[in-house]
Amino acid sequence: MNTSESEARLRVSTALREQGEKVADRWVQLQSEQAILETGITEAELNEEADSLVEALLAGLETDIPVQDVVTTHPGLRRAVTDLSMRRARGGATPTATSPTILALKEALLEAVQSDTRDVSALYHAALFINRLLDTAGAMSFEIYVEGREEIIRRQSRQLLEVSTPVVRIWDRVLAVPLIGTLDTTRTQVVMENLLEAIERDEAQVAIIDITGVPTVDTAVAHHLMQTVNAVRLMGADCVISGIRPPIAQIIAQLGIDLSAILTRATLADALAAAIPLLTDQPAHQSPFADVR
Repeated sequence: MNTSESEARLRVSTALREQGEKVADRWVQLQSEQAILETGITEAELNEEADSLVEALLAGLETDIPVQDVVTTHPGLRRAVTDLSMRRARGGATPTATSPTILALKEALLEAVQSDTRDVSALYHAALFINRLLDTAGAMSFEIYVEGREEIIRRQSRQLLEVSTPVVRIWDRVLAVPLIGTLDTTRTQVVMENLLEAIERDEAQVAIIDITGVPTVDTAVAHHLMQTVNAVRLMGADCVISGIRPPIAQIIAQLGIDLSAILTRATLADALAAAIPLLTDQPAHQSPFADVR
């Protein structure tokens, strides 16, 4: 570290130590003026994260970590930047609304340094130091923000998949999964997990997979169905596929897809009627609708 950088580091550290509260308040004010509050972050949250980040920034600068590595290496400072970014990601803030946050901190910190000296050279080196320090913070903040948003999107997508693939108990030890829309690898995995868990929980003996709402069947969809059927059988349950409409049957035949090893029916009602005799202690002659009132 050269003399100019050492002096700049000391000057910035001194400003944070002596004017930390002022820097934090000014930072909150600048964010408020830039309409950061419109992103759903309350002023109380801004004050809390400002105090936390300013304190962590001072702690990081008082170590011997190089300026370009302070933000990414110092545990407290990295955690403060991470919390700031994740709070904005969870609040639905846009990158455009998030990026001015670090820029505002630069301005607040430089104002604090400027109040202690009028030396142009010292201010110049202090500004360079602050830029090197907080540019790293800005880059890391944006990266964490993007990762946070992607995680939220993945979690929401999975929740939507789970909602769109319910497992319904339609008879004693008989479950049904009504599928609507395209069946891809990700959705197949969710269907399989939910169905297997339900089979274990309800001690089901038959699972009906209804594809009435699946617009078309190709080799990929057939492969996914076979995977699910095989998994159900490994759990000791039988599987019936319903919803084989004439167009679907024609496509399956044209593609040469072999579903001969799977019990199939045209409608869910037909599948339920076929499922009852598969129950180990259910008389084969009993109608599945005998007890329905």
